[in-house]
Parts: sequence; structure tokens; C-alpha cells
Amino acid sequence: MKNNKLLVLRSFSEGGKILIAAAEVTPIAKVGGLGDVIGALPKALAKLNLDVRIIMPFYGAINRNKYKIKLIKPNIKIGAETINLWQTNLPNSTVPVYLIEHGFFKGNEIYSTALADGPEDREKFVFFSQAILKCIRAINFKPDVIHLNDWHTAAVATLLKTDYKNDRFFKQIKTLYTIHNLANQGKTKTKNYLAEGILNADLINTVSPTYAKEILTEEYGAGLEKILQARKKQLYGILNGIDTDFFNPQTDRLIKYNYSAQALKNKTANKQTLQRQLGLPPDKNTALVGLVTRFVWQKGIELITEEFSKLNCQFVFLGMGEKKYENALLALAKKFPNKFNVQIKFDEELAHQIYAASDIFLVPSRFEPCGLTQLIAMRYGAVPVVRSTGGLADTVNEKVGFSFKEYSAPILYKTLNKALNIFYSQPQAWRRLQINGMKQNCSWDKSAREYLKIYKKLLK
Repeated sequence: MKNNKLLVLRSFSEGGKILIAAAEVTPIAKVGGLGDVIGALPKALAKLNLDVRIIMPFYGAINRNKYKIKLIKPNIKIGAETINLWQTNLPNSTVPVYLIEHGFFKGNEIYSTALADGPEDREKFVFFSQAILKCIRAINFKPDVIHLNDWHTAAVATLLKTDYKNDRFFKQIKTLYTIHNLANQGKTKTKNYLAEGILNADLINTVSPTYAKEILTEEYGAGLEKILQARKKQLYGILNGIDTDFFNPQTDRLIKYNYSAQALKNKTANKQTLQRQLGLPPDKNTALVGLVTRFVWQKGIELITEEFSKLNCQFVFLGMGEKKYENALLALAKKFPNKFNVQIKFDEELAHQIYAASDIFLVPSRFEPCGLTQLIAMRYGAVPVVRSTGGLADTVNEKVGFSFKEYSAPILYKTLNKALNIFYSQPQAWRRLQINGMKQNCSWDKSAREYLKIYKKLLK
């Protein structure tokens, strides 16, 4: 029996079938960090000789011609509804991406609300979960593991344990459920889809080791800490990576001047370019502080107050989200136009330009399952100032940046001021921080091997 298990694991490593189901995938259709993960992790898994494929909704905003999307299976029945299944490849890879076409997904927006769990979202993503299982049967693709991501796909785990439990096609399929953000739960009056995923998936993981521990507590558990504690032995933490080919200051086509850790002069040139572009006083000697994020409760936006106008620096904020946070930042920019520049939009090119231009990068989150922006910032030589929580605590130490524990505006102000003092008075120490950050291995290769270990555990 033991030898048989070894054979199963060996064959899995050399071509095991993984279906990754998610609501968004970079660059095909993306809102936030979830899309970045699903756009990069499968490529790293494919390098480990896994047969990895992605399935997602076919949103109206997706460019059919750009991604050479082809119809592979029309008229798949789901009760009284009919769907079509299309296919493309993840750009710059051979990873297949299946797209489910239905009226639920014809709109241009991925989510109907900033919190991504409104009534319309719940209806369409529960349907998406049902469609996933119908599609893989229709094309006769039987994965060893269905890798589910956030509440949008949680119903798959429930369906496999209920409606499909006696179906031979689905009998051996295992599920891994990755929690990217415990705060978005897909709740109705009678159901919590994220909770269902936790209860019904075979194994669970979060996107950093510290967050995996934090969510077992009342402070971070978002009301689900008890069911998470009950599944503690099946809960893992795997740190996210970033696409180090896409986020590479030496080759990045979205920034004006490429540069490396050995030649940081062009980083300053990028700063001056961005200052002029956004209407800030162009001064290479003034510290530029960047922030790229969703403007929502989680991200600590309210910690940035008028008091910060007294600091000797400029601020550039890029993102969109809840109106109260957008308006608060816009008010700062209006009152202090030489200090604050606020861009309310999603703009990948501008995001790269901010990473390349920033001396300091803020991530003052209330909680942060992993955080990608601090990893990208370090890659571009922008020194992170973060709240020590979740993945921020796992990735930012005194050798690469600055962190603070207490969630308060005065503490953030004090920490940022400390960073600015070193920037202005200790240039050699600052350069060491930059170079240390740029040398960090933030690629997906290590994380992909950790996921491979979990996939193997599922098949034991």
C-alpha cells in the first residue's frame, strides 16, 4: 500500500491535473491582488510539470480578439440555463484558460460593489461555481485537485460533498480552498459562502503564514474564527509571490527609464518624470511617497490626515473604492496640491510608474492577508513603510523597510517621519535598504513548490 502511495505522488508530480477556479485573472480581467495571484501562480506550477488550467467567467469587458479566444463547447446545460465554454491561454504561457459565457457575466464590471459581495455578485458567482463542474464534465477534464479561491468559488466544495458525492466522475476530485481575504464572505441572511468553503474543502490555506495564525483569533477572524479553529489541522499559510518578469525595473516597458540595484540613478529620473506628469513640483531631492491600493476600510486610508502635509515629502495615491475614502484623499489633494496627488482610477501603467518613482511606499493596512504592493515596491527600490500584520509582517523587516504595530495615525506619522529622516540624513543606509529590498526573492517559484506539497497531501 505504501508503494502504491509513492507511485500516486510521483505520477502527480510529473503531470498531475490542477484546475484553478477564480473570479479574476491578470491580465485578462483584474480588480485586485487575487487577479495577480491567478495570473502568476499557474505559470510557476506549470514549470513543475503539472497540467494546470484556469477557469473563470467570460466578462463582457474581456477582449476576444486580443486574447484569441475560441469557442470549444457550446450549449452546456445547467438546469434551464445554457452556457458556452471558450478557451484561450494565459498570456506568455501555455496554461489554458477556460471562460464561461452566460448572461450573468455580460457586464463590464467583475464585481457590482467595492466590497465584491453584493446580491448580484452572490447570484452570479454561485452560478459560476455550478457551471465549473458542468464544464469539466462536458470537456472530460477530470482534475486531481480543484483549487478554489475566495468565496466566489466556495460553492464548488459544497456541491462536491452534496449533489455530486455519488457521481463517479467527481468521486476522486479533491479541493484546496485558498482564502485571499477573510473579510469578503458572500453572506446572505441564511448562508455564508466563505464559511461553506472552509467547512467543505479538503484542505485550506491563506496567503501568508502570519495571516493563517491571525485568523484563528477574534481580532482577525471576521466572525469565522471558531470554524477555522475547528479546521486548524487542515489550515496552512503560503506566502504569495509576484510575477518577477512583469515587475522588473530592468525590463519594464511601462516605465520611462529602466534601472537596476547597481544603477539607481534612473530611479531618480523616473521620479522627476512622474512629478512633472502629475503636476507636483519637480525636485529630485524631495522624497516621493507612493501608495497603490483599493480605497477601502481594510487599507488604512483614514490614517493619512492633514497632519501629514507637515512632512517633508510628496504623496502620490492611486486607486479607487469607497467614496468616503476617495473624497477624503481628494480633499487633501485640493488643499495641499504641492504635497498630495490623488488619482481615482485603476491604471496598470501609472502603478508601475509610481513604483519606479517612489522613494517610500506606504501599506498601512488594518489587516493584510499577504499584500503584493510591498513586494513590488521592494523590487523597484521603493522602501516600504507598513503595518506589521499578516503578510506584511512576514515580508518587511528592518533590513528592507519600516514597520509599526499600533493601528493609529500618530504612529504611522512617527514611522514615516523616521524613514524620511534616514532618507535625508543617511543616504548610504538608505541605499542599503533599497538594495536589500531589490535582492529579495519574491518570485512564485518557492510558493509554487509549497502548493505542490499541499496538492500531494490531498492525494495521500
